[in-house]
Amino acid sequence: MSVQPIRLFGDPVLRAPAEPVVDFDKELRTLVKDLQETMLDAPGVGLAAPQIGVGLRVFSYHVDDVLGHLINPTLDLTDEELEDDEGCLSFPGLAFPTVRAYGVVAKGFDQHGEPVTIEGTELLARCVQHETDHLDGVLFTDRLSPLKKQFMRRDLDALARGELPEGYHPGSGGSATEGGAI
Repeated sequence: MSVQPIRLFGDPVLRAPAEPVVDFDKELRTLVKDLQETMLDAPGVGLAAPQIGVGLRVFSYHVDDVLGHLINPTLDLTDEELEDDEGCLSFPGLAFPTVRAYGVVAKGFDQHGEPVTIEGTELLARCVQHETDHLDGVLFTDRLSPLKKQFMRRDLDALARGELPEGYHPGSGGSATEGGAI
């Protein structure tokens, strides 16, 4: 179990839909621990397996002092929406106003194959939606309006070339969350 390198914008693994987990074994438990350690080290409030190069439907989260994970998630979203700044560990140093559902009920499994339900609003809902998007090969920048994308293109192009934003240091990126990027 160890901190893993986080894949950055432009890495093709971030665009590939992840495969469902079928084996709830020791290897999966190691992946969950690696996700949690990497996320906490970054620091972030969520991290999906594709962000460390693993194409499985697994993510970890750390919101309101609750550390958890979810495997093979399915989401039920509220109709009410909320726009807030959102960042991503794969987009270091960048955050953009992003619209998400205000609340979520997420169902899936824990690392032992036991059913889990996560219910939350605001930051937890945003985190669960963001990480589930990663599992589908969707990036939060895909959810920006065309006008916002146009304004952010320069920063996104720099990241795609492997250039970090001026003044970037690990853990500096992020949303309006205390823990940094999602």
